[in-house]
Amino acid sequence: MYLAKSRVTVELEDIGPVLFERSLRAQHININVKPQSGVRVAVPKGISFRKAINFAKSKTSWIQRHQKRLKALLEKKKQIGEVSNVPAAKELLRIRLKELAKQYDYEFNRVFIRQQKTRWGSCSAKNNINLNLKLVLLPARLMDYVIMHELVHTSHKNHGPLFWKELDRITGDAKGLSKKVKSFGVGIL
Repeated sequence: MYLAKSRVTVELEDIGPVLFERSLRAQHININVKPQSGVRVAVPKGISFRKAINFAKSKTSWIQRHQKRLKALLEKKKQIGEVSNVPAAKELLRIRLKELAKQYDYEFNRVFIRQQKTRWGSCSAKNNINLNLKLVLLPARLMDYVIMHELVHTSHKNHGPLFWKELDRITGDAKGLSKKVKSFGVGIL
């Protein structure tokens, strides 16, 4: 194994192939476990590949936990499927947003529905609501939870106690629902 390269793939016991890649931006050895690229280790300037390999070996249990979690999320994705009718999905989200806003007396400015990689939704300072198209793939209660989460942000701009109290009043189990939504992993779906 020649380690003077800018990248090298090493088969690590109990992990599998790991890409070690020289990074000019990294300040510390950084491990990522991603669905498309697998296990990647960013190696900062001044750190040898050998030291990075030993570091990765010392983190075997952490890597395995993340690989297991990723595998479970990918299985969930297979069960749920893909958004096949984008216009219908956008319309469904728009209608449901309007229904819930009216039902709970919230006002929002505009709605944007996109396929996002990292967020289920967001609410801007101007009360513009962004919703992830993939919300339609979640169970209805979780989709409604995310929509309500963003609507509550029109009144409470942060995740302070008043925000959670209001969201819990409406949903009955804000923290539990939040946990369930996170278990679906937006970047995986």
